[in-house]
Amino acid sequence: IFLTVLQFPGTWLTALMATVYAWHYHWERIGVRTLIIVFVIAGVAEIVEALSGVMAAKRGGASRRAAWYGLLGGVAGALLLSIPVPIIGTIIGAAIGCFVGAFVAEVSQSRGLAAGTRSGLYTAAGRTMGTVFKTAASLVVAIIVILAALA
Repeated sequence: IFLTVLQFPGTWLTALMATVYAWHYHWERIGVRTLIIVFVIAGVAEIVEALSGVMAAKRGGASRRAAWYGLLGGVAGALLLSIPVPIIGTIIGAAIGCFVGAFVAEVSQSRGLAAGTRSGLYTAAGRTMGTVFKTAASLVVAIIVILAALA
């Protein structure tokens, strides 16, 4: 869960470790059905997180270019602020990066400051909600794996 918040593949690592654990115990403690559920949740969470900023940007009236710049800005911002301020910096960096990316794209297309600000805010909010969703999914995956291992 901690790795997921830092924008690392924490959900996928949990799923992978659950698979190794299941294999080690001859699929008796964690079954294939549980692993399929875990991998589906991880996949859906990944897709939702990746596209949430883009979808929110489109909802806010952003151009296609602004939506994609927001996505790239979010990744760059998360990486840049993760180093000086771990955890919180990653989340804030992703939101700031989304805003800046969408804003720059809109202003460079001469759509104006108001359109840039609106697109940036929607993109940042969408990315943040995507991160919250993925973190919640990571928690659900961890609970499923722990309960299956203990059963």
